[in-house]
Order: sequence, then structure tokens, then C-alpha cells
Amino acid sequence: MTSNVYKVTDMQSVQEAAALMSEHNIGSLPVVDQNGTMVGIITDRDITLRTTAQGEAAQTPVSQVMTAQQVVQGTPEMDAHEAAQLMAQQQIRRLPIVENGQIVGMVALGDLAVDNQLGNEAGQALSNISNPSDPQK
Repeated sequence: MTSNVYKVTDMQSVQEAAALMSEHNIGSLPVVDQNGTMVGIITDRDITLRTTAQGEAAQTPVSQVMTAQQVVQGTPEMDAHEAAQLMAQQQIRRLPIVENGQIVGMVALGDLAVDNQLGNEAGQALSNISNPSDPQK
């Protein structure tokens, strides 16, 4: 798990989110409200499909394009096997780790892949993630 998690607020612009992703070479950011409570997640794909492709302005607030409903979250008590299984079931590449509403870490598929003991779980997760699913609206 990565514990130094970059995040954006729901009122920041998608341009600010994209710049932060570019600066740190990451593909998603947890979104927090003014109290630091996680309220969603925004990915580079969200920015591309829900902003750029729709002709929206770069100053569009993150809250208008983020995934807010049904954001899958893990807990600090989960072990890596449980996290990998959840990621596979939910077809997600990144799992925010949340405690008391606050983001405390992020598990990425790459984190699992580099651990020799978790190679099978990472492969299974990737296999499930790669299955086609309906696009989010």
C-alpha cells in the first residue's frame, strides 16, 4: 500500500487534478471534501471521457466528473490477498484504503504485481479487470 496519497478536493478543477496526475505519474486521485472525508475518486479516464470528450471546460469542478457512487474502498485491516480479491471482483486497478472516512492509503495493481507472493492474485485481478464491462455513465 502506498501511504503517501495525493488527493484533490471536490471543488478543484479537472485541470488541477490532471496536472497533479501528470506531475506524480499517477492515474487516479481520491477526492475529499473540505473536512478531508473521501467522497469519490477521479481517474485520467474520467477526465478524458467526462470532460474532454464532452467538450467541457478545463475549469470544470472535479465533483462533476468524479466517480462518487459505489466507490469501492478497502480498510487498513485487510490483508493483501483480500485487497486483490476485492479488486478482481470489482474490476478495479486501484483500491483506496479508508479509515473513519479518511484516505490513509492506496493499493494499486502494480503494488500486488511486484510482490512475489502475490503474483497469482495480481494475475487473477488483472484477468478479471480486463473482462469487458458496461461503461459508466
